[in-house]
Amino acid sequence: MKTFRKELWFQTKARRQFINITPQVEVALAESGIREGLCLVNAMHISASVFINDDESGLHADYEAWLEKLAPEKPHRQYLHNNTGEDNADAHLKRTVMGREVVVAITAGQIDFGPWEQIFYGEFDGKRRKRVLVKIIGE
Repeated sequence: MKTFRKELWFQTKARRQFINITPQVEVALAESGIREGLCLVNAMHISASVFINDDESGLHADYEAWLEKLAPEKPHRQYLHNNTGEDNADAHLKRTVMGREVVVAITAGQIDFGPWEQIFYGEFDGKRRKRVLVKIIGE
């Protein structure tokens, strides 16, 4: 069995943003040479997420509105975490809802997606460099 590890780095211009990272994961898969196996894609920061869904702008706007209703950014004082001097408690909660990682099957050297599936990086406390781990195992 072979293993492959790569870090993807992102720095968003906005506090919250969704980025389709499928192309970068596909590049990592090609670099790995692995044809059959599993690929883990993991947000390495506690205020960011990795998830799979459709790449449709209306859906992304719906995520933003829904997440803001679940865990509004302001007022900052509503969260005990922000008493530490932070202002990102909402980002931690949004990350919990959207998920830390995904695992996808690799078949014949390709990501084995269902219809419309794509891999996304979700940033909830941006404007600084953060990384995503791509770990591929298989043959």
